[in-house]
Amino acid sequence: MDVGIGTPSTIPEVEADQVLEGARRAEAAGFDSLGTLDRLAYDNFEPMVTLGAIAAVTERIRFTTAVINGPWRGNHALLAKQAATIDKLSGGRLTLGVGLGGRDDDYEVSGLPTTGKGQRMDALVDELKAQWNGGVVGPKPDQAGGPPLLIGGGVQASFDRAARVGAGWIMGGGTPDQLAEGAQAARKAFEEAGRDEPPRIAALAYFGLGPDAEEQAEKDLRHYYAWLGDELAGMIASSAATDEATVKGYRDAFEQAGCDELIFFPTSADAEQVDLLKGFLSYVVSTEGQDSAATNAGSAPISDELRAEAEAAIAAITAAS
Repeated sequence: MDVGIGTPSTIPEVEADQVLEGARRAEAAGFDSLGTLDRLAYDNFEPMVTLGAIAAVTERIRFTTAVINGPWRGNHALLAKQAATIDKLSGGRLTLGVGLGGRDDDYEVSGLPTTGKGQRMDALVDELKAQWNGGVVGPKPDQAGGPPLLIGGGVQASFDRAARVGAGWIMGGGTPDQLAEGAQAARKAFEEAGRDEPPRIAALAYFGLGPDAEEQAEKDLRHYYAWLGDELAGMIASSAATDEATVKGYRDAFEQAGCDELIFFPTSADAEQVDLLKGFLSYVVSTEGQDSAATNAGSAPISDELRAEAEAAIAAITAAS
């Protein structure tokens, strides 16, 4: 399983140097990918612009949008151009995760309705593919056929959409058991669509490490998910991995559930979070071709108690994604 780390670009009042330094450290640490989240009516950096800046200070690490909220981006050709530009600037390192977006305030400020967003999502992914493969909008992406698409959403239409145009499926939030169910549905959709390759399966988890980890996770996630109400926001905040056992437990549980890429998103903008996570997941440092199998083999399976605690805590994220 690939292990990625999120940029702190959705943390309010984050500074540009924190985002860029975190990206440099993530690459040096050997993480497989850098992830971004997406909001409109929030004090966060715009993810596509952020990735353009990160492309200039990194050389190897891949980028995964987890996810871009597509239906409230009304200009589909513009998004195709932005993604192609990032892919070109980065030397073909972009994977574009695209989801519906569940926040009504994002739609309200965009001027687009929440109704019909499934149809707009279909139109969006079709336009992306068309522009990347001979359309009038340039530049031509570095990756043949354009950046791989990971489709978000937990209903059958999402799995069918992924099988029709995507390289895989991404779960915006949820438990390892929910990931396993979604992965099974995605694989079935790919088989029924006659796809030769199985879908790539991706997910995310939150973490915060260090002496003030729990306080920082509470502050960040309660604020980010405040629109859900205090109870649900509190459940999500309590789901953040704030110690070594929980970090490793999440990693092992998602890997056992069939995840191909797990992205840990920080709840603090301090670039030191990258080094702290690396310390707990040292096997991801593989830029020199190191074999991680030996380290993985020594990982203890997640306990039933820890699994139950984690699943109870993060189930609320599914409703928010």
